[in-house]
Amino acid sequence: MATTETIGVLALQGDTEEHLRVLASLGVLGRPVRGPADLDTVGALILPGGESTTMAKLAARYDLLDPLRKRIADGMPTYGTCAGMILLADRLLDAAAGQRSLGGIDMTVRRNAFGRQTESFEAPVEIAALDGGPVDAVFIRAPWVESLGSDVTALGHVTTGPHTGRVVAVRQRHLLATAFHPELTGDTRIHQYFVEMVREQR
Repeated sequence: MATTETIGVLALQGDTEEHLRVLASLGVLGRPVRGPADLDTVGALILPGGESTTMAKLAARYDLLDPLRKRIADGMPTYGTCAGMILLADRLLDAAAGQRSLGGIDMTVRRNAFGRQTESFEAPVEIAALDGGPVDAVFIRAPWVESLGSDVTALGHVTTGPHTGRVVAVRQRHLLATAFHPELTGDTRIHQYFVEMVREQR
């Protein structure tokens, strides 16, 4: 039975433990999700970073693709970081052959838009919904948002450097996505924002 008090973290690849630690620091019960039975026990979900094509393949192998799509379509609050943003996009650019997303957010996302792993960087990003100044965003082979549907809110943009203006944080109703990794910085404001989204669903 799903409980809204429990937030799952997809545990197929990526920063699962880091997200669980942030949730614990906020006093929220987190749980790794590795299969459909785990998914049934959570009321919300975080899709971590990693490699989006591998994550989709593993989700298919563990019979999670269709259950994930159904829960997202049915209104489960879900937050995607980096590869998780790609998984939540309705449309992909530079996708691998045969790559599938979960969908849910009416946006077009370009994979690896900021370059290779060696071109990873940190930059301040203003998030419109957060007080306290910009977040220190870590971008690792990160995507960016090329276009948004009318129901999607752009929450954050790159504010410095050659990619100024690129959208890197969005929300559409119960779905949140960032191109960067807040679980790596010690700044818990984005996770707290998601927790509040989850509580709004109660």
